[in-house]
Amino acid sequence: MKPRLPLRDKLIDSLDELRLQVAKPDALIQHSVMALITGLCTGIVIVAFLWVIDSALSYWLPDNQAENFEALHPMARIIAPIAGSLILALFFLWVAKGENVVGVVYVKERLRYHEGYLKVRSFILQFVGASIALISGQSMGREGPAIHLGSAVGSLFGQSMGLPNNTIRTLVACGSAAAIGAAFNTPLAGVIFAMEIIIVEYTVVSFIPIIIAAVAATGVARWVFGNEPILSIGSISSVSLAEIPFLILLGLLLGFASTVFTVLIKQVSKVTANLTLSVRFLIAGACTGVIAVAVPQIMGLGYDTVNAAIVGQLSIALLSAVLLAKIVATAVSVGCGLPAGLISPSLVIGAVGGSLIGVVLDQSFSLPAQSAGLYTLIGMSAMMGACLQAPLAALTAVFEITANPNVIWPSMLAIVVAQLVSRQLFKQPPVFNLLLEARGLDFNEDPITQALQRIGVAKVMSQDIICVSQELDRQTITNRFQRVPQWVVIEEDYEPKSVLRGVDLINYIEAKEDNEETIDLMEIPGKRLQVACIDLRATLAKARETFQDENAEAICVVHWNRRSQRHCYGVIVRDTFEDLYIR
Repeated sequence: MKPRLPLRDKLIDSLDELRLQVAKPDALIQHSVMALITGLCTGIVIVAFLWVIDSALSYWLPDNQAENFEALHPMARIIAPIAGSLILALFFLWVAKGENVVGVVYVKERLRYHEGYLKVRSFILQFVGASIALISGQSMGREGPAIHLGSAVGSLFGQSMGLPNNTIRTLVACGSAAAIGAAFNTPLAGVIFAMEIIIVEYTVVSFIPIIIAAVAATGVARWVFGNEPILSIGSISSVSLAEIPFLILLGLLLGFASTVFTVLIKQVSKVTANLTLSVRFLIAGACTGVIAVAVPQIMGLGYDTVNAAIVGQLSIALLSAVLLAKIVATAVSVGCGLPAGLISPSLVIGAVGGSLIGVVLDQSFSLPAQSAGLYTLIGMSAMMGACLQAPLAALTAVFEITANPNVIWPSMLAIVVAQLVSRQLFKQPPVFNLLLEARGLDFNEDPITQALQRIGVAKVMSQDIICVSQELDRQTITNRFQRVPQWVVIEEDYEPKSVLRGVDLINYIEAKEDNEETIDLMEIPGKRLQVACIDLRATLAKARETFQDENAEAICVVHWNRRSQRHCYGVIVRDTFEDLYIR
């Protein structure tokens, strides 16, 4: 065992050095390596997640088709979602203790209030819970759960390494981008989604690691599932300039549909807020089951319905029924907190809405709609963009899903109109922010806080310190003070008690004529700063909060060393901190 000790100590020292390096926002090499690991691990997790769902659906649905809910007997359509909700209720009651700790909203909450720390329990709940929900035919999607799983992979990896919180935040964004890339086969949309929705900022420093993670995870998924786009579309020509008014009309209608969808989610969340999670799950399952008896197309992911809409196989009556039924069933499911996502349902709603407009224009009014299929794709991007209020993510997602460049410029127009209707005309927030607000949480981030969250305290602390006990003898002074440190940290049982300028101590020693045996550092002349402690992994945003809450004049940056003793790594003085980062 003894030969292993030096190696163990060396590894510990290397990890300490790594933590100090990645506290800097521009540590791109280190962040890129960790992003690559996060992306590969996320890709493996998402592949396993999709395989579980697809294998189970192919096993129990007719003709071994993973989305063939329409072929089920009407009684099976109502029983499956209710049974799934009951299993979910029991599972969450047993494992989650009745708490809903899953989804994109939970990830945003952990980033906003808990420095991006996700738990293993939430990972298990999301994986199992979403699998049960989707296998039982709930009117929801798999991309939201995938985002949580990927974010958890990044967070847990960072936590296991003891990395600074600014790095953990970046790894959470890397995991979410990787998950979208692997689940949708859309790496660029994953990058944009992570920056528009998860961390809500665009920075070059974050951009590079997030791209690496998305590429790595998508590569894993393509290696297993192939490189085919989710939607099978043929050659679809672009729209003509004469159709611009119809694109505006499409944007107006889907902006209104998005508003109805968002308002329903809000009302369901409000009405069911005082009910237990089990009761809410059962309400959602019953609602989906009852509606699915008449409109089975709402069950599951709905990509088969989207493909049918693209090729024009759905009538006006069926498109109208699916549009209304999908909005209601999904809004109830999301409002009741089922552990699955709303991105896929928003795409399905937009697809049938866009197809409806295209078919009406083409069949009823003989207007120059070149292709109802293209209107289906445009509707997908407009609805997703309006719901999430993430226009670039919606645009890139639909483009990568379809691999059709003709969707780009008409989608840009429809997305802008739909989002203006939802956000400006009806004053609706992004749906994820609405769900955060329903939990009583504040989702707004000011620019200063966002900037401070990107930097670890290790980046700005002064490491020119010497840690000593309150009483020093002459021998200790001779041995320890070969140079003049910037700060002297006065400790008691390894706990920082106060901070003294090193020059004040040295001046006192040199001016003292008598050779007293001991010196009490709390009694000598000099200004001692009131201190608070903060962990080495914290960000500057946490440092600002600590200065304010504890009215401290200085912060000691501490961490537990290999001897299980608290060790001070450096000092941050309030005046210097405010001069550099606040004023």
